[in-house]
Amino acid sequence: MILQKSCSKQPRSAMPPALPGFEHVNRYWDPHVQTPVAKIMPGECYVSARGEMIATVLGSCVSACIRDEVLGIGGMNHFMLPLRGGGRGVERDYLVTPDLCYGNWAMEYLINAILRIGGKRERLEIKLFGGGRVLSGLLKMDVGRRNVEFVLDYVRQENLNIAAHDLGGDYPRKIFYYPDTGAVKMRRLRSVANDTIEQRERAYMESLRKPVQKDVDLF
Repeated sequence: MILQKSCSKQPRSAMPPALPGFEHVNRYWDPHVQTPVAKIMPGECYVSARGEMIATVLGSCVSACIRDEVLGIGGMNHFMLPLRGGGRGVERDYLVTPDLCYGNWAMEYLINAILRIGGKRERLEIKLFGGGRVLSGLLKMDVGRRNVEFVLDYVRQENLNIAAHDLGGDYPRKIFYYPDTGAVKMRRLRSVANDTIEQRERAYMESLRKPVQKDVDLF
């Protein structure tokens, strides 16, 4: 299955409004699966309370797919690095912040957003993906592994339930997540002779060292 952005006309009623705080995320109607799709980038998060798909592409990054399995509300984050200084404290309101590039902020932000719209912590179902070794040089043995170690440690410390995971390896992944049902479709991408993902991840990490700029499109 290949998802492509479509220019086909679709009634406005087919696209549910985004929840407050997530309007900036790129969304479109996909005619192949007859579903609204939210495409998230590194440093972004999307939460849905309706029937939508969330999609992303992961290299050394990690995404957590989290939902309240009773209410069927949930979302996905996409973080590039494990930790940002200052601990796990995150503002509880909906903010667009570059701190979501970091795992400790991205996990707290996503969980708090779900709880804020009615989810219960004891009902959270968690699925984890990414952390591939797709970067050459010194970073190859570091970033993806550190992201995997972080997210597994975070879930363990928070006493959360991992329902499924596909972490590590030597390949990037494309993830399609349905928060209402919890279904995940994952495609392992072939990176041989194609360094596009590595180049983009390096460029994105370099951007983290500079003043924050909006509208960074990694994938």
